[in-house]
Amino acid sequence: MRPWQRLAYDLGQATRVAWFLGHSRMAEQLTPPLAEPVEVKGRLPTRAALLRDLLALLQQDRANIAAGLYRLPEDLAPDPMAAWRASQRFLSDLGRVGLRRRQRGHREVAKAAANGPYPAYYLRNFHYQTDGYLSEHSAELYDFQVEVLFNGAADAMRRQALVALAAHLTGRRLADQPLLDVACGTGRFLRMVKHNWPRLPVVGLDLSRPYLAKAQRTLAPWSWARLVEGAAERLPFADASFAVVASIYLFHELPRQVRTAVAREMARVLRPGGLVVFVDSLQFGDEPAFDGLLDLFPAAYHEPYYADYVRHDMAALFADAGLQPVSSTRAHMSKVVVAARP
Repeated sequence: MRPWQRLAYDLGQATRVAWFLGHSRMAEQLTPPLAEPVEVKGRLPTRAALLRDLLALLQQDRANIAAGLYRLPEDLAPDPMAAWRASQRFLSDLGRVGLRRRQRGHREVAKAAANGPYPAYYLRNFHYQTDGYLSEHSAELYDFQVEVLFNGAADAMRRQALVALAAHLTGRRLADQPLLDVACGTGRFLRMVKHNWPRLPVVGLDLSRPYLAKAQRTLAPWSWARLVEGAAERLPFADASFAVVASIYLFHELPRQVRTAVAREMARVLRPGGLVVFVDSLQFGDEPAFDGLLDLFPAAYHEPYYADYVRHDMAALFADAGLQPVSSTRAHMSKVVVAARP
């Protein structure tokens, strides 16, 4: 990495963390604390410890870039007006989020879309956010909300999935290595993939039509990208269709039986020799110093399946689906699991 690139990265990430950390502190002041006590069995880290761990993630991210595993992020110098509009959108929605949190209001989506083509587990106001995942408003808010939650670390955590992808693609003809992103959301991860491998064919699947519309705009600069509306537990693709199947922050929002079905479907559409690359929340024991946060999170945010997810053995889940574990690494508040189809 050249000195100017290192400087650009350091300044860009420092600004990013300060920006989202500031919004996190504002959110704490503008929304009430939890009214009900939460039983926390694990240890709780200090803010200083969390920031040190975030810094370690960014140092690893920078080292990966220096090693040529993936390129510098394209948004080191974001558009100030776009950032300002996103900030105003986030802050203006905080009151509604706070009201739902006080009232435990997570059924608005279910009432509005009772007759829609969505599974029951999906019809919730996850994170107490407005419209759940089923409106343009929500799609515009989502990425900013996630970065606030993680103090600006979300993209860096996602990028750790590119390490396994880079190793898999080296020496292979990109056109022959199609990638599926299961529950692609707004296309944030797929944009990172295309930024690094523009000629790699990618497919994004999601249940939310508004989020797919946002993903379409996100991926507009690139060809070889297709978006499909559908459920992860019933992938509308033939057996052995993809060389890589990715899943980014999906499994913690699924009931256990659906999680199991999704793992089997991911294995089914994966070619022999292909990779599953999975990024999601930490689980109990991945970093004992953070275990207390895993107790707090589902209480502060509506995450009805999270408490089960953090106790669900992912290695065993993928093994039962016919996949061989390759690696499991921690990336700040996330874990990256790689598995292969023999």
